[in-house]
Amino acid sequence: MATPASEKVSSLEAQIANAADLGPAKITPGDLIPLLEGLKIGGAVRANYYGGDYTDSGAKNANRGDDGTISLDTFRINMDYKRGPWLGKLEYRFYPGYSGSNSDSYHFLHTGWLGYDFDNAGQLQVGVNRVPFGPGPYGISQSWFFDQHYYVGLSDDMDLGIKYTETRGDWTFDLAYYYSDEGSWYGENFSTDSVRYSYDVVDETGDGYEERNQFNARAIYAAEFGEVKADLGVSAQFGFLKSNGEQDDGEHYAFSVHPIFKWNNWTLAPQLTYYKYNIDGYVDRTDDGIDNPTDDLIQFGAYDFPTFVATEAWMPAISLSYYYEVDQVDWLDYIIPYAEYSAIMKTESEFNDSEFITAGAAWGRGGWYIYTELAFSNGNDFIGNEVGYGDPTSGASNNDGVFQSDRFGGNSTDEWETRFNVNFGYYF
Repeated sequence: MATPASEKVSSLEAQIANAADLGPAKITPGDLIPLLEGLKIGGAVRANYYGGDYTDSGAKNANRGDDGTISLDTFRINMDYKRGPWLGKLEYRFYPGYSGSNSDSYHFLHTGWLGYDFDNAGQLQVGVNRVPFGPGPYGISQSWFFDQHYYVGLSDDMDLGIKYTETRGDWTFDLAYYYSDEGSWYGENFSTDSVRYSYDVVDETGDGYEERNQFNARAIYAAEFGEVKADLGVSAQFGFLKSNGEQDDGEHYAFSVHPIFKWNNWTLAPQLTYYKYNIDGYVDRTDDGIDNPTDDLIQFGAYDFPTFVATEAWMPAISLSYYYEVDQVDWLDYIIPYAEYSAIMKTESEFNDSEFITAGAAWGRGGWYIYTELAFSNGNDFIGNEVGYGDPTSGASNNDGVFQSDRFGGNSTDEWETRFNVNFGYYF
């Protein structure tokens, strides 16, 4: 009998949870206050070091710190509740401001929901929870950067709504409705609508779009092919876009096929996704002084940083990883080396694709979880800044006068850049 899909989680999520459990004991207020029985309080502190293709200009961008420096990455508080069939989860995160931007720190809600476990192996979650799209919590990725699905809102996306999950034999089904995204939170010094964890459609100008009434469905079947275990999954998403300007309301949809294959300690995770945003043009793609709005770009945002994304694309992605338990040394429990590739292949012929390659390893010991990675990309806001960033409000354009800004959008430069990254995380 194959293991039910609901009992299978990604190596990344399982190992981080394991790191937290092996760290200092969590605070349990129920030991002193009976009404709080079942509540556990923990958190994490992370610091980050990186270097690569970066200038020393200190310009505002999505990369904290200067070339070759180390800085605080994240501080977060977690609360987990479980009492009888009732359960809940809360996570709140704090981040420093951007180097050179005179921006203060910012903070936001990551997760916040209450739930109920039914006797039929079903679970209901109400609040800000993870959208069921893709093969798992972090898509195909094991890396600190994730893959390109995350940056277009199709992996590890948190929205406000209700989700129901149920396991029936070897099948796991998810159905969800989301009224809106998780909203923009506090510390808005560089943006007005992008202070959030996950990438969503945002409205920085007041006359753009915002997400409303989204529906999700996912099915995963746990199978076995000899010594190979597989989670064979498909996902579908459909939602509406509320217009805050003169343009009409829009809608969006996405479909994905995402099997995961496991053989001994190896994990192979391919994914193929198609997405489309049907909108009226509201971004001027030219610098000729004439209003020529386009429906090929839509504004996204996260981490107090807005960007633009192509409205239609195919997305192939693949990850290969290996879990190695270390018995030879006392100061290391396991290593997870991995290699990943993903791309945003845009249907607009004037746009360049945005590819992303990551090779690295995760190192675990007790409450410590450390990433060491070398990333290459010709279209990701977090990899390099030597070619700059496009901004439709600045009149940036290519030599033909057609605006192709932002790496997830037109990606006019199409130049490969490199980043070496080390992230130190302590989970408690």
